[in-house]
Amino acid sequence: MASNSDSIYYVLTKLKHHPELIKSIRPRYTNTVLILFDDSLKIADASFYFPVDRFMVNRLSNDFVAKNGDLLDSYFSMTNGTKKNYHDVWATTCHIPEKKVYLLELSFE
Repeated sequence: MASNSDSIYYVLTKLKHHPELIKSIRPRYTNTVLILFDDSLKIADASFYFPVDRFMVNRLSNDFVAKNGDLLDSYFSMTNGTKKNYHDVWATTCHIPEKKVYLLELSFE
């Protein structure tokens, strides 16, 4: 089983390089962005990390945030925030089969 960080890294990188997979991006508040993307994207252990009609919330590890600052900054720029002074990143995930999308919400704390 892949780790949550592996799956999140894969999704964030894939969406950055293939924006055509994105159905909707909505900034929410000054520190949060909500992304809906095509559920045809193959994700390791998707049923675990993107549960059907149920949210899963995880704090990304400090190591992940430190190693992937540029990638995370690109998503932070999609929020309504102006200061990149976050230390923690929370990822909320879900699969919404009726809409044929995965949901990924990033909250920068």
